Amino acid sequence: MKICLLSVAATLAICCSGADWPQFRGFDSNSVAVGKQPPASWSEKENIAWRANLPGRGVSSPIVVNGRVIVTCSSGLKQDRMYVACFDATDGKQFWERQFWATGRTITHSKSANAAPTPASDGKLIFAFFSSNDLACLDLDGNLKWFRGLAYDYPSAGNDVGMSSSPVVIGGTVIVQIENQGESFAAGLDTATGETRWRIDREKLANWASPIAMRGKTPAEDVVLLQSASHLTAHRPDTGAQLWIYKAGCEGIPSAFALNGDVYVPSAGMTALRATQGASEPEVLWKESGLQPGGASPLANDGKLYAVNRAGVITCGDLAKGTVLWKLRLDGSFWATPAMVGNRLYCFNEEGVGQVVGIDATTGRGEVLAKSPLGEAIYGSPAIADGALYVRSDKHLWKIAEHINR
Repeated sequence: MKICLLSVAATLAICCSGADWPQFRGFDSNSVAVGKQPPASWSEKENIAWRANLPGRGVSSPIVVNGRVIVTCSSGLKQDRMYVACFDATDGKQFWERQFWATGRTITHSKSANAAPTPASDGKLIFAFFSSNDLACLDLDGNLKWFRGLAYDYPSAGNDVGMSSSPVVIGGTVIVQIENQGESFAAGLDTATGETRWRIDREKLANWASPIAMRGKTPAEDVVLLQSASHLTAHRPDTGAQLWIYKAGCEGIPSAFALNGDVYVPSAGMTALRATQGASEPEVLWKESGLQPGGASPLANDGKLYAVNRAGVITCGDLAKGTVLWKLRLDGSFWATPAMVGNRLYCFNEEGVGQVVGIDATTGRGEVLAKSPLGEAIYGSPAIADGALYVRSDKHLWKIAEHINR
C-alpha cells in the first residue's frame, strides 16, 4: 500500500510539475499550468522554436506527454481518414504518425473537423477520440493497443455539425461523453483493454461539453463530472455510479471545472457548487449572470475566475463570491479556451492572433501585453508545458518559447 501511494504521489507530482499537459485543458481540466511562463510575444524572427507540418485538419488541442507533443488530424473529402501524429517537443521532428479509417459519421460544421476532440493520456497510453466516435488507444511509441468504433455499437450516435467532447482519463478508466439527438450516453472504458466498464444513458440533445475530472485527496475520491443541457451529474469514474445531481440548465459548449473541491459550471452565467459527502444535490454557493463564457471554457487562478465570450470580452470575477471585478475587450472572435500560467493569459482568436493578457500585481486588472499573429485560423485551445506554448491550426503545429529564430 505504501509503495502504491508513493507511486500515485510521484505520478501526480510529474503531471502537476508543468512538464506535461496530458488532456484538454491540462491535468486538472482548468487550463492553468505552473512553472516558467512562455514569452509574451513572438514573430517570424523571435520566440517561435519550431513549426511542424500537419497531415490534415483539426480543431483539437495538442497534448504534451513525456517530451512528446501529440495531436490528431483528419483529411479527405469526407474527413474519414484519421491521424494521430507525435512530435519531439524539443525540436519538432516527427516521431511517428498513425492513420485509421473512420467507422462513424464524419460530417461536421465547416469550422470544425472530425479531429475535434482533444486526445488524453495517462502518461503511458494515448486515447485519441474523433467526432466519428472512434477511439484509438496507442502507446507513446505509436503502437496500437486497441480500437473501438463506438458507431458500430451505437449507429445513431452523432449530429450533423459534429461532436467535439474530449475524453478524460481517471485511474484505469477513460471516459467519453457522446450526447446528441440519437443514441446519447456516457461510457467508461477500461484503459488496458478498451472494454466497456459502464454505460449510462444521457438526454437526447446535442451537447459538446467535455467530461471533467474532479480530483479528490486520494485517487479513491476522484469524481467525473458530466455536464448536459438540463443538469450536471457527478459519478464514480470506475463504475459510473451517480453521486449527486445539480438540476439546472447548463451551456452546451463551454465545460465546467473543479477547484479545491468546488465545481464551477457554465449555468445562468456561472454557478459555483459545493457537494457534501452523501448529499444527493450540491449546495449553490453563488450565481453570476455577468460571468458569461462563450465557446471557450472558463478557468480560474489565484482566486479569480476568467470567462471569454465569442465577441472577445474577458470578464474577471471573484472566485469566492462570484462578483464581477473587471472586463477587457480583445480583438476578434474566440472559440479557443485560453491557457494561463502565473499572471498571464494566452488567448488565440479565430484569425490566429495570439493576445497575451497580463494581470497587474497592484491593481489586479488585466491589460494586453502583446498581440502576435500566426497567420492561420486557430480554433483549438493552446497547451502549456515547461515554459512553452503549443498551438495548432489546420496546417501547422507551433512551439512558442524563448528562442532567437535564425
